[in-house]
Amino acid sequence: MSREIVTRVDLYQVAREAADRFTALAHESIAARGRFAVALSGGATPRALFWLLASAEYRDRIEWRWLLVFWSDERCVPRDHPDSNYGAARELLLSRVPIPAGSVHRMRGEIDPEQAALEYEQLIEREVGTPADGVPVFDLVFLGLGPDGHTASLFPGTAALHDRTRLVAANFVPKLSTFRITFTPRLINASARVIFLVTGPDKAAALRAVLEGEFNPDVLPAQLIRPAGGAVTWLIDETAGRHLRAL
Repeated sequence: MSREIVTRVDLYQVAREAADRFTALAHESIAARGRFAVALSGGATPRALFWLLASAEYRDRIEWRWLLVFWSDERCVPRDHPDSNYGAARELLLSRVPIPAGSVHRMRGEIDPEQAALEYEQLIEREVGTPADGVPVFDLVFLGLGPDGHTASLFPGTAALHDRTRLVAANFVPKLSTFRITFTPRLINASARVIFLVTGPDKAAALRAVLEGEFNPDVLPAQLIRPAGGAVTWLIDETAGRHLRAL
């Protein structure tokens, strides 16, 4: 695994760096394989990224018809619910760019979580493709980081952290008293590239613990993201990185 940490001044500059990388990786993947399979995430920083990608500056630089869009996790809510990760991306990005409807693949948070997870796993296998080792390879997966060290919907102490067989899991989160649908570490770690978007002072302690602390993924699930054949980039702002010794 290769890892880089890239620091920008604030959320907007992190989002701009992410938009530049998204655009470059889309061109690279489409040229090499005829498509760009990307998994989006929820949160404030991705919202800024979505807004930029849909702006005149970026929109016409991307061949949207060759994208395959997925989500790394979703809340168990309908598509039009304010908490829906899909809903935020649809409002800020997907409704504003010329992407075919059949290229957008959401998690169905409104149905039974176990059914939704299995359905999504099968969809990924069909649309992204399954290589010899049985794990589909995304060209890019976006992730965030919670103040408790979680990423996607892989929360501390939850069952999905130890799932070695599934690609997508219905993960019960006791602290939230609800299920979440999430990519498993097995699927994320098969990706060609993973980009973490981390901004804000409330993430500083968790970021230092994940990157520089003792390896304890039951407490800090983001430490599980170590794609053996891929690259991980941490795009962070100055407030999130203020406790890092390496900066």
